[in-house]
Amino acid sequence: MSSFSKILVANRGEIAWRVMRTAKAMGYRTVAVYSDADKDAPHVAVADEAIRIGPPPVGESYLDIDRILDAARQTGADAIHPGYGFLSENERFGAACEQMGLVFIGPPADAIAAMGNKAAAKRRMIEAGVPCVPGYQGADQGDAALEHEARKIGLPVMVKAAAGGGGRGMRLVEREEQLGEAIRTARTEAESAFGSGELILEKAVVDGRHVEIQVFADSHGNVLHLGERDCSVQRRHQKVIEEAPSPAVDASLRERMGAAAVAAARAVGYRGAGTVEFLLGSDGAFYFLEMNTRLQVEHPVTEAITGLDLVEWQIRVARGEVLPLSQAEVRLDGHAIEVRLYAEDPYAGFLPQTGRVDVWRPAGGPGVRVDHGMAEGLAISPFYDPMIAKVIAHGATREEARTRLIRALRETVVLGPTTNRHFLIRLLEHPAFAAGQATTAFIGRYFPGEALTPPEVSDRHWRLAASLLWHEAAKRYPPAFRGWRNSNPEPTPVRLAVGNTERILAIAASDPAPPTVPFHVDGHQIIVDLDAHTVRFEDRTYMPPASASAGGDGKLRAPMDGRIVAVKVAPGEAVAKGQTLIVLEAMKIQHQLKAPLDARVESVSVQEGQQVGNRTVLVTMAADAPAA
Repeated sequence: MSSFSKILVANRGEIAWRVMRTAKAMGYRTVAVYSDADKDAPHVAVADEAIRIGPPPVGESYLDIDRILDAARQTGADAIHPGYGFLSENERFGAACEQMGLVFIGPPADAIAAMGNKAAAKRRMIEAGVPCVPGYQGADQGDAALEHEARKIGLPVMVKAAAGGGGRGMRLVEREEQLGEAIRTARTEAESAFGSGELILEKAVVDGRHVEIQVFADSHGNVLHLGERDCSVQRRHQKVIEEAPSPAVDASLRERMGAAAVAAARAVGYRGAGTVEFLLGSDGAFYFLEMNTRLQVEHPVTEAITGLDLVEWQIRVARGEVLPLSQAEVRLDGHAIEVRLYAEDPYAGFLPQTGRVDVWRPAGGPGVRVDHGMAEGLAISPFYDPMIAKVIAHGATREEARTRLIRALRETVVLGPTTNRHFLIRLLEHPAFAAGQATTAFIGRYFPGEALTPPEVSDRHWRLAASLLWHEAAKRYPPAFRGWRNSNPEPTPVRLAVGNTERILAIAASDPAPPTVPFHVDGHQIIVDLDAHTVRFEDRTYMPPASASAGGDGKLRAPMDGRIVAVKVAPGEAVAKGQTLIVLEAMKIQHQLKAPLDARVESVSVQEGQQVGNRTVLVTMAADAPAA
């Protein structure tokens, strides 16, 4: 048996806070680590101790093994929980913890290594008899060899980073002419995200489902599974909605998939919590994709239907205890669905958003759980993943869980950066999702990027914003002077704008007070949340009229903080509308920034490798000089 009393959580945000809740409930003291960007974060405040580990960049803080181990040494922590992401699947970190005499609350380092590389893991699974997707995981990593193997497999094919996950370094190739560029960009992204450009190829299973099995193993030879999760609703291969159990899995299929997942765990001598991911075809055939050797983001849906605390199980296994249940004793109760609430704009290419969260009120109520690491006044940083929270609903039936989750999202208030909340509600309300028919093609089929337009700003939004601004001003200035005339008071004109749309609304003192809705006034802007649609208005009442050329100045600006990884134009060059000019990397995703019009480049203000801030001018074009 392993004995420890103080757990350092080598992570940040909601998962750090979530791990600490269980650790504290079990009687352990907890240590938080933080970068300069996170010094005021809630996970720092709730820990018994907290220690700085460096500046905001992850390579100098949360991914720096030496800094994490030094933090454990300084605080006297004798165990480390890695959470998910960051160092959670780094075998060097696990081994270093063991060498230092720390208990690593995770799998053995050799099990992490065995499953950490997709190519090696797939070869291991084939040997163990676990069904795998046809593909290529060979040593020849040249572009020509990969293109040749992809043609042998047959399109469509997936190009995937061998060393990572989370959708990074992953491309779907459906046409021959996409192949070369997909290989090159996947390799570049993989090198940036995981430090390895090794790729594998897999046959793309059209209209499949992404179904994963939660496994647990102890150090006494016991391995079991806790049912499946359906994570088919994805965007850019990143999960958006997760649910348990899967609408496509019956008891017989669950037994077969569970047995395959247990066999996969046994094949690598696994210990602790892990997830074996499968692709489930419409014909009922399933194929191994990868094994995540850590706790998953979506573990709360499994906790909801099993009534178990998976972090508690992790700690008990790390102490050397036998698993608390046998396979026969595992029971699944009801249905649970989780969504990831992100600071991103679904109606602008899902661009990550940064900035201060001015108002944060998570939902509550029966069957609702919100895991987050947020507080009012905190900023969404460009250095980390922009997830704000996970919103989970549990019900006796799938429909009860779905409707509870929609209600919870409508009642969640987050004002500041743009979020995907409205988009999530649209997904949950779609008839195909409601019927349990969503596959990995769901978002691409029903919400394609070119057709994904924001909801119209309603007349109620405009009127409400103007009224709220008027009443807020009335609190600061004597209302008798607003709209004063030497006869009767007249309505006050309030001029508002959303983007390039501007309206003037007349508000009178005799008008009824505006209804109570979430809003926030920030200088010359007001954010209004009405019917789950959050709109940011600019108050132009005392500003000069907007020029006709607003928004058409020929300048390409950075849509967020990030690093320039490619400059594809030079001064004097003619460009066409939609042509990629700059590639910007932010939050480990590469964004293609395209020309907004046919033009000629006048100047390029940045160079490769340069870090830029949001709204920085990158390229200036002559709008009146169309490309030849």
